[in-house]
Amino acid sequence: MSDTLLQVDNLVVEYPGSGFFAKPARALHGVSLDIQRGETVGLVGESGSGKTTLGRAILGLADVHSGTISYGGKDISRASRGQRRALSRDIQVIFQDPYSSLNPVMSIEDILIEPLRVHRIGTAEDARAKAARLLERVNMPRSALSRLPREFSGGQRQRIAIARSLMVDPKLIICDEPVSALDVTTQERVTSLLADIQRETGVAYLFIAHDLALVRQISRRVAVMYHGEIVEWGDAEVIGARPQNPYTKRLLLAAPVPDPARQRIRRARRLDLAAQA
Repeated sequence: MSDTLLQVDNLVVEYPGSGFFAKPARALHGVSLDIQRGETVGLVGESGSGKTTLGRAILGLADVHSGTISYGGKDISRASRGQRRALSRDIQVIFQDPYSSLNPVMSIEDILIEPLRVHRIGTAEDARAKAARLLERVNMPRSALSRLPREFSGGQRQRIAIARSLMVDPKLIICDEPVSALDVTTQERVTSLLADIQRETGVAYLFIAHDLALVRQISRRVAVMYHGEIVEWGDAEVIGARPQNPYTKRLLLAAPVPDPARQRIRRARRLDLAAQA
């Protein structure tokens, strides 16, 4: 069996223009990357860089103009609705906003067991038991099952979202900026939790974020996106220590440091790189 779980080759995604005669807007320009079984690939870039569009294309939420997305050696770039439903057992997602990603009128128990109902997996008793186990795994009490999402903080809601994504034992989770709405301390707890779960289960992540320093901590390899293209791709530590592309250097300099003097120097260097772009 190949170690390659997901392969994206020369992917192009376009959105219709806003006017009758407007040309389509190209969001992705020939993007290629791969994700190996059990690894984390970081996808980093500023807002509008195309990183979320790539995640949506993998999930079947953005139409592919050309190129391919292969999962387990099979092209899924134009999969039917039925095929996508089956694929959702293997490919799950954790969305950015923990406040809108959970149905506010459903109990936590119903939110967690819904994927099992959709795929008709196990009995109702099995589903409730698994929901309780996974809640505890993400450091939430079993008593949360009977409560509503509004009763929890942002960090707690994101833990619940992680538990939901694990209910069907996926092989790949698209993490679409899962910590950007959280404070720094909570970010560290959530990323540590994701890393622990990966070691236990062997799940792979595509971790999408705008913070390169954060992405380096959790990822083995990193792809840097700029204007719909991958401008740098490779080992996370190598890119962090010796970035080649000016845009990657700007992203690294954008990360704050506690020393005010160093922060001023970094800001000046970042502005110089921006002016040269």
